Amino acid sequence: MQARGEMDGLPHGSGLNIAHEAVDRHVAAGIGEHVAFRFLARDGREHDLTFAALAEETARFANAMRAMGVAPGSTVFLLAGRVPELYIAAIGALKARLVVCPLFSAFGPEPIRSRMEIGEAVVLVTTPSLYRRKVAPWRAELPSLQHVLLTGPDEGAADVPGTIGMRSLLKGYRPEYEIEPTDPEDPALLHFTSGTTGTPKGALHVHEAVVAHHATGSTALDLRREDLFWCTADPGWVTGTSYGIISPLTHGVTSIVDEREFDAERWYRVLQDRRVTVWYTAPTAVRMLMKAGDELPRRFDLSHLRFIASVGEPLNPEAVLWGKEVLGLPIHDNWWQTETGGIMIANRSGMDIRPGSMGKPLPGVEVALGERTPEGGLRQLEGEEAEGELLLRTGWPSLFRSYIHQEERYRACFVGDWYLTGDRVARDADGYLWFVGRADDVIKSSGHLIGPFEVESALLEHPAVAEAAVIGKPDAVAGEIVKAFVSLRSGYDPGDPLRLELLGHARARLGAVVAPKEIEFLNELPRTRSGKILRRLLKARELGLPEGDTSTLENPS
Repeated sequence: MQARGEMDGLPHGSGLNIAHEAVDRHVAAGIGEHVAFRFLARDGREHDLTFAALAEETARFANAMRAMGVAPGSTVFLLAGRVPELYIAAIGALKARLVVCPLFSAFGPEPIRSRMEIGEAVVLVTTPSLYRRKVAPWRAELPSLQHVLLTGPDEGAADVPGTIGMRSLLKGYRPEYEIEPTDPEDPALLHFTSGTTGTPKGALHVHEAVVAHHATGSTALDLRREDLFWCTADPGWVTGTSYGIISPLTHGVTSIVDEREFDAERWYRVLQDRRVTVWYTAPTAVRMLMKAGDELPRRFDLSHLRFIASVGEPLNPEAVLWGKEVLGLPIHDNWWQTETGGIMIANRSGMDIRPGSMGKPLPGVEVALGERTPEGGLRQLEGEEAEGELLLRTGWPSLFRSYIHQEERYRACFVGDWYLTGDRVARDADGYLWFVGRADDVIKSSGHLIGPFEVESALLEHPAVAEAAVIGKPDAVAGEIVKAFVSLRSGYDPGDPLRLELLGHARARLGAVVAPKEIEFLNELPRTRSGKILRRLLKARELGLPEGDTSTLENPS
């Protein structure tokens, strides 16, 4: 990967700031009138934002933050749809050396609150409706939150106490901003990921991560200056920030940003009418397109597409072959994590694709397979063909620097110079890697990582629920859906009315993305003698798989 502080051979002194590399240097190089973002609004209107305009608007935001006394290192949370103001706030905050944390707007109040508490939110950018429904009821309990900026069509008429209209605010500030010296190790991006127990983990990345975002945009996505690029991921997901905002900007390409949600026919129309050349999407979306039929895409001219990539969960072989047969191009699967900050393993352009494989490590990425020892050590597996936990040698620029306020959980991710990914993979004789499964219970649904603990906690808030356990159940479209097993308190009837009530309760607390899609009532949940609920046993029984060792069960029968 490229040296620190240098993009395309352009030096940036002794410091490195993501906003400079993504926007300001392009204006200085004379391509300010090139379109950075082409926004497709929900109402059908189109809005272009050039690099020059983006530089000015982000400068206004940075100046506003400075004037409002928001200190470098403070966290700015973004809770909105794919609207221009979100992208302006993200880059503007990075200019001001603030930490940016995008949230998925479909989250319910509890996931938003927990993340903002852990991240010690100082500024929130959101819409009036999202603020009223998901933040206002508990805002007084978060003393760190000093400023709420509202944006959207109803911003001016919102008149919400304790908030400021973002557009009107920015008009009062200069469109120039000199970025202060930024150390490559200064914090820049905060992305939350869920574990099997405990609170969500806030993975913190630094400004040096931009080196990996830029390099992998070339090697894994084949981005070129003349491209029209569409990353369908929401910025609330790490892909939507690393490759929906930063990487395409560093390459000076035009990104398509569609505010609306998935619709198969409209997606094909976007690909055709916007003449997309590089398309980065998710396996869930690919499966939904496959479900819409093979005839639909043949009604559209997709001949300008030259590269399609996918990330979020393993891409099944049928989808790779479907892409080649129906879209005219194979779909290049790749692999990375919130913690890695950027693509680590990919089916690169020009590689022979083996359908179902993650591909091979990118240049500069060193991988190994290993097994954890009972003593807390690591045993690497020798030989070309092997299966074990995927290990990455540390040192790449976008590797996370901490789980904020959870140092012990962070240290547990490393043994010596190796980062332990928690994913089990197989390696074939030619060095291709194949995903086997998670080493823990985290659920991957439509590209989102969902921690069982968070869902279980929300269910336990209902007065009828005594215990809850959550698993991922395979689904043809989403990859996995969340299924909950619930035991009830005495006096409650385990019938359909209560099931619907619990589903509604979970959706209200967590949002549709995180909430369970199915609930099954059990008299009691399987647990060990020490009291630990065995999710793996529930999953084995759900899928008709061998139950394994049940000797530790409290009641083996």
